Amino acid sequence: MADAEQPQIYLISPPEFDLGTYPEVLKAVLDAREIACVRLALASRDEDRLCRAADAVREVCHQADVALVIDSHILLAERMGLDGVHLTDGARSVRKARKQLGADAIVGAHCGASRHDGMNAGEAGADYISLGPVGATALADGEQAEFELFEWWSQMIELPVVAEGGLDADLVAKLAPVTDFFGVGDEIWSDDDPANALRSLLAPLG
Repeated sequence: MADAEQPQIYLISPPEFDLGTYPEVLKAVLDAREIACVRLALASRDEDRLCRAADAVREVCHQADVALVIDSHILLAERMGLDGVHLTDGARSVRKARKQLGADAIVGAHCGASRHDGMNAGEAGADYISLGPVGATALADGEQAEFELFEWWSQMIELPVVAEGGLDADLVAKLAPVTDFFGVGDEIWSDDDPANALRSLLAPLG
């Protein structure tokens, strides 16, 4: 449950990156701020590409003692020795992922702006849910997860929640009291210095 403690940072990889340079960029970001978890969120469906990316990112994360989960691919999470999986279909695959990966794996679920999906994911065994986007976006149907949803969740539900999508410093300041994690991705990777962009984004947290 969100409380007086500051939210932790949950880093989301770009949908595409250069394997030759990204690991060093990621290392710089992990050195700049304490990160709780990294999500490998490549848009690619190419198995070889995903495996090579997972290898490269896992090495950086584990050297920094940071957990690494992968979007959607339950079997790859198991095969590549990752810490878990982030599901993008709400509660639908949570039980399957938990059965496949075991009790110790991290299983998270993105639930859009749906309180109902979030609660179902928790009941199915998710370790956390993510809600978003929290900021303006033209992606999907544009529906945003509003402050009131996080406020309700923080008061009523103990399952950790991630606020992600369209974050800016104002939203970080507003949502900090009612979320457990900030999911940070596109907000920093387009910057020439992602580590500095992360510092600026999180400036309201001190």
